[in-house]
Amino acid sequence: MKEIRPIAFFRSPLTSKFGVPRQSGLADNLVGRIVFEPQYQREEALRGLEGFDYLWLIWGFSANKSTDDGKLTVRPPRLGGNERLGVFATRSPFRPNGLGLSSVRIKQITDSVIEVVGADLMDGTPIYDVKPYIPYVDSHPEAKGGFTDKKAWQKLSVMMSDEYARCFEKEELAALKEVLAQDPRPQYQHDTERVYGMPFGGKDVRFRVDGDVLEIVGIE
Repeated sequence: MKEIRPIAFFRSPLTSKFGVPRQSGLADNLVGRIVFEPQYQREEALRGLEGFDYLWLIWGFSANKSTDDGKLTVRPPRLGGNERLGVFATRSPFRPNGLGLSSVRIKQITDSVIEVVGADLMDGTPIYDVKPYIPYVDSHPEAKGGFTDKKAWQKLSVMMSDEYARCFEKEELAALKEVLAQDPRPQYQHDTERVYGMPFGGKDVRFRVDGDVLEIVGIE
């Protein structure tokens, strides 16, 4: 079997796993770039893509340790991390082959770089393939969603001072709030006094959570 190699790498303000949205499409203001490797930086490789709104990305969980350890169940965050389900019944990042699949919206294409929004990839993620999203075959609005239909994800209210808000451009600030509203903490951690740190856009965002309110307490 031929070895697969990255065709591109993803660039994002999220430079660690902590804070990356758990699914694509949850942070509509989060902008990232697909930067192709030199041999694919050719106009003909993307010819016709301007007619599509969305892409499928096939990528690798490069920041995870190898998970081919024989474990066939995981604890989905959507269920509070308290119930085990089969790995193939979830989108857990801990998979036998460490491959991810995401649908992202195209913002613009410039000089063989695709700018997208809503991706659940961290900075530096290897991308193995890009395919156009085709609504008439890829969209199934009537489909059942398994356990996700029964357990809604509760967003947090994000609070910050004007001083901290001024540390970011308007689009960056909107993306940051969307990411934090998804509650990036591990689901087993509920210490209201604990201060968490999340790198975003070259800054370290410090925050704590009490109930359904997330408060930013520092920007470094």
